[in-house]
Amino acid sequence: MIDFWASWCRPCRMENPNVVAVHNKYKDEKLKNGKGFTVYSVSLDMKKEAWQDAIAADGLLWPSHVSDLLGWNNAAALKYAVQGIPTNYLIDGDGIIIGKALRGIDLEKALEGLKEK
Repeated sequence: MIDFWASWCRPCRMENPNVVAVHNKYKDEKLKNGKGFTVYSVSLDMKKEAWQDAIAADGLLWPSHVSDLLGWNNAAALKYAVQGIPTNYLIDGDGIIIGKALRGIDLEKALEGLKEK
């Protein structure tokens, strides 16, 4: 999942505990057309210290965190036409977007439906 967020975004910070819980629950699951679940975090921050502090404070333990520190001009956000945050894109093993803007229970339901039986 590509997760667009920022340290200064209150809704993002409120959603982070859910993303952490879902990551912890599904990171080792066998999913249809994929090797498991991981998060690739893309921050729209402009201040490196605030971004890194939020990663630590929110317990975002997955290894993939990126930011070009360009805020709304972030290259990935422009490529994905991100209009607001938090937002995310669930991508399968073939690189196909299979879900968008999944928050709260909707993200967990989507992943539950992808579990191999």
